[in-house]
Amino acid sequence: MNLFNKNKHLPAFVLLSSVCFGQYQFEVKNASKSYDAVIQVENCYDGQCNGRGTVDLFDHRNTKVQTFVSDNLVLNLNQDEKPVQGKIFQLKKENGPVVIDDFNFDGTEDIAIRNGNMGNYSSSSYDVYVFNSTKMAFVKSKELTELASDSFDIFEVDAKRKRLIAYGKSGCCDLFTTEYAVIPNKGLDKVFEKEEDMTVEDLVKVTTKEKINNKWITKTKVYPSDQYNRNKK
Repeated sequence: MNLFNKNKHLPAFVLLSSVCFGQYQFEVKNASKSYDAVIQVENCYDGQCNGRGTVDLFDHRNTKVQTFVSDNLVLNLNQDEKPVQGKIFQLKKENGPVVIDDFNFDGTEDIAIRNGNMGNYSSSSYDVYVFNSTKMAFVKSKELTELASDSFDIFEVDAKRKRLIAYGKSGCCDLFTTEYAVIPNKGLDKVFEKEEDMTVEDLVKVTTKEKINNKWITKTKVYPSDQYNRNKK
């Protein structure tokens, strides 16, 4: 699957103005090294905003780049943050519903927009758009959107190894880590899986599967739980 050229036409929401939606307005300065974001969303109450919303992306010269629409643009607020309808509220980047990074390792920034809580165990989920240098616009990636909507929160970007790392869990005691390589003009290639099974008291069973020369190598180890460091590589 082609992550970069799959979409043949710009989505219709590019032509929509954000003034059509939203009652609460937020601004995220320096959302990335290249962009600022202006966010509008329908509802805000009890420390959370959600509902239909828009994200207007601007470059640092204050030129609008593109408008994105989400049916459920969820964002969480700190206790002291009280947005007021009709006034622009300055939002911290870490609280915003926008994640900007180079997801496909082509040297240009891409963008993920919160689309609700459809992830693993009702965690946050995202629509992902990659920058298409031919169209000079962001286009939605089906593969990356599925990955960012099925995992536990958005995937991690390992720029050094050029890997996308997704997490998940089953029940209280079974954790999963999956790594993908991004193949230009093809898509995602799953190259590593790890399962950490803690269903047996005081033990952790770790099963890894790694794709080496197109063959999967499986290893299993069992650790005493008090000696296991899951953050150790």
